[in-house]
Amino acid sequence: MTTTPTGYLHGYRAEERERLHRQAGFLAPTVHDGLPFQRRTKLIEVGCGVGAQTEILLRRWPELHVTGVEINDEQLAEARRFLASIPSASGRVALTKGDATNLAIDAESFDSAFLCGVLEHVGDPARVLAEVRRVLVPGSPIVCSEVLNATFFVDPYSKDTLRYWTSLNEQQLAMGGDPFVGAKLGNLLAGAGFRDVVTEVKSFHLDNRDPVARAEFLAYWTDLLLSSAPALLDAKKVDERVVDGMRVELARVANDPNSVFFYAFIQARARA
Repeated sequence: MTTTPTGYLHGYRAEERERLHRQAGFLAPTVHDGLPFQRRTKLIEVGCGVGAQTEILLRRWPELHVTGVEINDEQLAEARRFLASIPSASGRVALTKGDATNLAIDAESFDSAFLCGVLEHVGDPARVLAEVRRVLVPGSPIVCSEVLNATFFVDPYSKDTLRYWTSLNEQQLAMGGDPFVGAKLGNLLAGAGFRDVVTEVKSFHLDNRDPVARAEFLAYWTDLLLSSAPALLDAKKVDERVVDGMRVELARVANDPNSVFFYAFIQARARA
């Protein structure tokens, strides 16, 4: 997470830091497929969090040196600990605390940029993207992957899950974020002065054609939803009955031979 936050919905507990590592690995085949970082050597990762995405970037692109910007001290400490344990990261990564709306970085310092699940948590995504463009050499590629929470669908109908999901989105909006920012990436990037903007809908459509994948994704999704439960309970957006009901429903969906799960996010690519 970057830029001065009004709050991070999932919190900064140790359990959340561990979940972020699992999430990055689980989504890597979809998020990192065919990224345009060939022959790039200086990448800025805005919102590096715990360093989970950073490690994947370093592994997939051996010529990259990554500078990660993160505003939260606990996340930054975990990123430093984690990346110090990765031999291939040695000498190839720099981590810094900073506000992405006002980067303390000279103009045209990088030849590529990567943001993943960051803009949904900031109050002014347009300003963040303008700052990223400022520090990129003209022509440099940027990749942004962001949520579009309006796409969530599950069958059988799961009343408590959908109630929880609506409350999650409302709370994120109340905290200054945007759970629908993925759909706006084209406008945001063009407005920040990027060119050659292309957006792609990346979806997870899981049913009884692949029950193993469906069960694995439902386990990941349950983990993701429950990570926001403390914040939603504290804000009185949901009660324990709804949380428990959601657990039961998602377990049922995971084991139903005819269940359906659908969710899509947006990945945008552009050049400075």
